Amino acid sequence: MAEQNPNIPNRNNDKITPLMRKNIDKTLARALTTLEAKTDPNHTALVVVDVQNDFCAEGGMLDTEGLDISRIKKMVPRLVNLIDQARASGCLIVYIQTIYNAEMNLMSDVWLEQSLRQWKGRFIEYPVCLEGGWGGEFYAGILPLPGEPIIHKHRYGGFIGTNLDMVLRSNGIRSLIMTGAITNGCVESTARDGFFHDYYIVFTDDCTATVTEEMHQATLVNIDRWFGQVVKSEEIIDCWKK
Repeated sequence: MAEQNPNIPNRNNDKITPLMRKNIDKTLARALTTLEAKTDPNHTALVVVDVQNDFCAEGGMLDTEGLDISRIKKMVPRLVNLIDQARASGCLIVYIQTIYNAEMNLMSDVWLEQSLRQWKGRFIEYPVCLEGGWGGEFYAGILPLPGEPIIHKHRYGGFIGTNLDMVLRSNGIRSLIMTGAITNGCVESTARDGFFHDYYIVFTDDCTATVTEEMHQATLVNIDRWFGQVVKSEEIIDCWKK
């Protein structure tokens, strides 16, 4: 058995074996350990989550429910700039577009019961993010170009019931730059799922937004501790310029 690390106090007697050490070292040898490596356009996708009218625009779902969308609206121009810089660098851009369509019966009893308890009747009393409807359209300034994948999702996380993982792996993607709305909902859920699928997560502080600063900061703390690296968009752009 390998020697126990004396710098870790109060440990039990379990030790790293030589075989375990060999496997750990072999795996770490291919790890991306710097922001520049994690955001290399050759293996990075900029993921734009749910920047749609129902989440961003006046008259959309969040706005009509009385929630403060000012932070989200202020975030979008920064995101548009990051998208432009990503295109210039050759980084893949993937758009996640939520579609909740009751005519296709995409909403379960679990989903609708949550609406009855917490969501003021959304989905039940009025539709949200209909395919082909105004609420589901991308918000002003977000214009996918031909060849930029658009993934339709029907739950918070972008990997659930979609072909997102296939699109990413087919393009040789190892890292995801997370952007969009809302920080503590669909962006965080997709980032968590991305980490569970073994993608490096680079979570943008200033290109995500939600309805309160407290919710935003809580997600940033949680992501940085457990699921990825939190950065400003300028840090990513600086890496691309190098």
